[in-house]
Amino acid sequence: MNTPAHSDDDLRCAEHVLGVMEADERLALEREALANPALQAQLTFWQDRLTPLTEDLPHEAPPDRVWQRVEQAIRSTQPGATTRAMPHAPPVELWDSLPLWRWLGIGASVAALVLLAVALKFALPGGAPTPSVSLNYRVATIARQDGVAHWTATIASQQDQLLIVPATHPTIAADKVTELWLVQGDAKPVPLGVFDPAQTVTIPLSRTTADALRGTAAVLAVSLEPPGGSPTGQPTGPVIATGALHPA
Repeated sequence: MNTPAHSDDDLRCAEHVLGVMEADERLALEREALANPALQAQLTFWQDRLTPLTEDLPHEAPPDRVWQRVEQAIRSTQPGATTRAMPHAPPVELWDSLPLWRWLGIGASVAALVLLAVALKFALPGGAPTPSVSLNYRVATIARQDGVAHWTATIASQQDQLLIVPATHPTIAADKVTELWLVQGDAKPVPLGVFDPAQTVTIPLSRTTADALRGTAAVLAVSLEPPGGSPTGQPTGPVIATGALHPA
């Protein structure tokens, strides 16, 4: 199957806005955009779509040891400079770092948004973007109580389906399955379906359920159930992760 040529440009523009491109690739894209109005429009689209996601992120000052190492590196490159021993900060185990898991959750949400937006643009008839269609998104990071993200969920306006993307690969017992639920206030949870916890999946929704997911108080929850899902229509096993849907 041939991929439309402009789909690569959409991915490149999204990566440019996210800051994950190599420096030479970033400069090359910026030069192309200056000479190509269509590419510049794509870049502007992704800037408008993704930049607001960072507005609620708290400012994090780098630790003092980072600046110490920067100063040491600068001094070591100067002619005749002598290296002065710097105190070593106690090492922090990577997987015990709470900021790491927070950034993983944020990154997974952004990645899900990018993938869904690109997929929706090229799922339209003819495989070409339709400027008259304006899609809004709601995104949830479905995480454990300690903040470790397991999945992200994304739903777009005018779309009756939910995209689930794994952020990690949780260990699920062989005799259990993961089932997704919609929770709204004190109402009984609504089953959305059993899903593969290790795969990106699309869950079809009724119009009523899709509208509920786009509501202001929609929360997603994942429980462990026997094969085939809950036999009662309500969660019977432990709830291992939850996440509220919010505008993206």
